[in-house]
Amino acid sequence: MTPGRAFTFETPSGRKLFGTVSGAAGPGPRPTVVVCHGFKGFQEWGFFPSVARLLSERGITAVRFNFHGAGMRPGDELVTDLEAFRRATFSGDVEDLLAVVAALGDEIAPGAVDRERLGLFGHSRGGGIALLAAADERLRARLRALVTWSAVATFDRTSDEEKRAWRAAGAFEVVNARTGQRLPLGTELLDDFEANRERLDLGAAARRRAAPWLVVHGAVDETVPVTEGERLAAEAAPERELLVVPAGDHTFGARHPFAGPTPELITALNATQAWFRRHL
Repeated sequence: MTPGRAFTFETPSGRKLFGTVSGAAGPGPRPTVVVCHGFKGFQEWGFFPSVARLLSERGITAVRFNFHGAGMRPGDELVTDLEAFRRATFSGDVEDLLAVVAALGDEIAPGAVDRERLGLFGHSRGGGIALLAAADERLRARLRALVTWSAVATFDRTSDEEKRAWRAAGAFEVVNARTGQRLPLGTELLDDFEANRERLDLGAAARRRAAPWLVVHGAVDETVPVTEGERLAAEAAPERELLVVPAGDHTFGARHPFAGPTPELITALNATQAWFRRHL
């Protein structure tokens, strides 16, 4: 685990979040990046501590946290709050992220955050959440840089038949391939997407966001095909750059527990730290 300062934060809506702040030694505000995990992920999964460590070594404060809907506390290897996981929504994730950003420098990482030099990093579904936050009017004008890895281009990832079965059963079961844990998703996620299609439109968010954006995607990603990264980059307003990593899969070869970087992960990490150093 990357050394850092643990924090617990309650959002304005009363959701308790757990996170970690990693930063270089010494006083003073620094450029800051908030790190967003993906679906069935958590702040300590695989490469996230390495991302935080690399950024902190480059003089950037890195803030990572578990979305409330992850249903996991620090130290958990399994989802322990099944009800939080069941009731997770895309909108809830965006609100979690925006609440964390709003608290930077005060309740979270006091004295270590330059509020004028903020960046977001997100992987997979977390990349989509980071993109929505980057396009949100509460953050759009202030955000200085965005990096996404293996980001989804849409949250609409189930067929009409699957949605009908989901509603009929009242839940949609997913399996964590790493742990074998069977996890129920309630209809709240489906309801949220259908009620907020326009606000959750990632293509529209790509066009609306203003921060310089690095889109990183693996060429052989079977979970979120590289065509989704290409689609996001094609729809994005300037400034944006697409990096396709040859032989890169959804996690650029990283697994959990983390066994060290692969060449594909090193490529993604190097490009990411360079992007944030250039724009923050």
